[in-house]
Amino acid sequence: MVRVRFAPSPTGSLHIGSVRTALFNWLYARAQSGKFILRIEDTDKKRSSDVHLEEIISSLKWLGLDWDGEPYFQSKRSELYLSCADKLIQKGLAHKDGEAVIFKVPAERVKIYDLIHGEIEVDNALIGELVLIKSDRSPAYNFACVVDDIEMKISHVIRGDDHISNTNKQVALYTALDAKPPKFAHIPLILGPDKAPLSKRFGAVSISEYKEKGYLPQAMVNYLSLLGWSPGNDREFMDTQEIIKKFSLKRVNKRGAEFNEDKLRWLNGEHIRKLDLDGFIKAVTPFIKGDHDAGWLRKVAELYRGRVKTLVEFREELDVFTSEDVHYREDAVEKFLKKGNVLGILRLAKERMEKIKDFTVENIEIELRDLLKELGLKGADLIHPLRVAVTGKSVSAGIFEVLALLGKEKTIKRLEQVIKK
Repeated sequence: MVRVRFAPSPTGSLHIGSVRTALFNWLYARAQSGKFILRIEDTDKKRSSDVHLEEIISSLKWLGLDWDGEPYFQSKRSELYLSCADKLIQKGLAHKDGEAVIFKVPAERVKIYDLIHGEIEVDNALIGELVLIKSDRSPAYNFACVVDDIEMKISHVIRGDDHISNTNKQVALYTALDAKPPKFAHIPLILGPDKAPLSKRFGAVSISEYKEKGYLPQAMVNYLSLLGWSPGNDREFMDTQEIIKKFSLKRVNKRGAEFNEDKLRWLNGEHIRKLDLDGFIKAVTPFIKGDHDAGWLRKVAELYRGRVKTLVEFREELDVFTSEDVHYREDAVEKFLKKGNVLGILRLAKERMEKIKDFTVENIEIELRDLLKELGLKGADLIHPLRVAVTGKSVSAGIFEVLALLGKEKTIKRLEQVIKK
């Protein structure tokens, strides 16, 4: 049976690179009807914290990356590591140096077959010695990792390219412990648009920050699955179950994958459009400030669900309707409100709308189109300035729908303010 693991250290937040590693392990386990093990590598007591642990756990749950069984904690497995180190001492393969235990790496060439990169050959004569147990009696990373993978019956180790340099050391330890190494698959690193390893400037922030930005978990899973893997046929938009069905290590690329937040935003917008209206309202509710009439909010959601790419963008659109102050974009004002007779046209539009008793989309459109006809103007001559006057922006949903949702009182008030200014 396929058994894979994700082994984060609770010394920091869960970042994009780590999440992509967790995702590839999880996808492979689910695609192969295997097991996905969560192992918390918390032997660094000074740097590990419950805050980071909670953030890691909550981020994995938010993404839907469920694990099999209870999480393992290395901090609770000290006796196992000490016992395995003692066995190597008894076999003459390691020795004590004070409280530390040192392993003499056999000076031989090691061949490793990587499922992504193919055969890799390394000369272990260049390593010399390897610390197994530190002087404070805590296990060194490479040793704890190997002992755990043996004890947990891990069949495949799927991790980032940056761990290739650890693999030959770990293979030597598997041999010393009379265990068969798992299969290794080192996935390419994620790069920024500058082709350098991902940095905070280009997306290397915690996954919880993307949640706060209003990205959907299914969109994050979709996008991260495409960083270094391809389903074929130029497919991009997929739900999680589709990805699981198509996922295989054979289609993982050898070269680094470029992170592009514009593409992530596009995919997120596609996933938002796939939500039904109730699903969208449920997803966006945590981002909304204050209480709103459910029927009115539903109309705004219906109008903007297909126009926003993140849930935060919807909140910003909602603010246009609910805020007392309009934040005018200078470029929009310059382009549409400072033309010749624009204010005169807006004044006439205000007078027309003041006469409307039932302020519906249909009645607003009838009045304003009649005005355009009387003035001999094109629709754009009124619609663009009117949009900027009441929303502050040059782009919005249909202007008649916007005015109806804004309501007569606010519409007239905003037009009066623009005309006075």
